[in-house]
Amino acid sequence: MRLHHIPAAAGLSLLLLVAACSKPETDSASAQQDIPFTPEGVLDVYSADSTLIQRFVIELAETDSEQAQGLMYRRSLPERGGMLFVDSSESMQSFWMRNTPLPLDIVFAREDGRIVNIVERTTPYSDENINSTAPAQYVLEVRAGTARRLGIDSTAYFTWQRRTFNTE
Repeated sequence: MRLHHIPAAAGLSLLLLVAACSKPETDSASAQQDIPFTPEGVLDVYSADSTLIQRFVIELAETDSEQAQGLMYRRSLPERGGMLFVDSSESMQSFWMRNTPLPLDIVFAREDGRIVNIVERTTPYSDENINSTAPAQYVLEVRAGTARRLGIDSTAYFTWQRRTFNTE
C-alpha cells in the first residue's frame, strides 16, 4: 500500500486518524477472498549492459485508489508477476505493508527506469515506512527474493508498456 506525499506533521495526524477509523482485517470483504491478478502490461528488467534479465507481467496502479489499495489482501502473486505504481513525475516515495500478507521486494526507479534502490523481503502487515532513497517515478512490487534471485540491483533499469491480454 502506498502512502501519499504528506508533510510529516499532517501525515502523523492522518495516520492516527486512519488507524482509529480502520476496520479490523477480519471485517473486510477483501480479506475474506483472494484478489485475482489482472495483467495490464509487461515490464522488462535489463542489466547495465542491456541484457534482458526478466520480463514481468504487471498490474498497474495509476489512480489514487489503485495506489492506496496496492497488493493489500493478496494471498498470491504470480512468480513473474508484479504491480507497477506509476506517478506523473519523480518524487520521494513511501510505502507500507499494512494489510499485505505477502512479503515483497520493492523496486524504486527514476523516470528513465533506472533503479534508485531496492528494499528486499518486506515484512507482511508492517506499518513501517519503506522509502525511496532518491526521487522516483515508478515503484515495482514483486515476490520477495526475486531481486536477489535474478541479480537485479541498482545498476539495472526497466522499461514497461501497457498491453491488452486475451483472457479467454
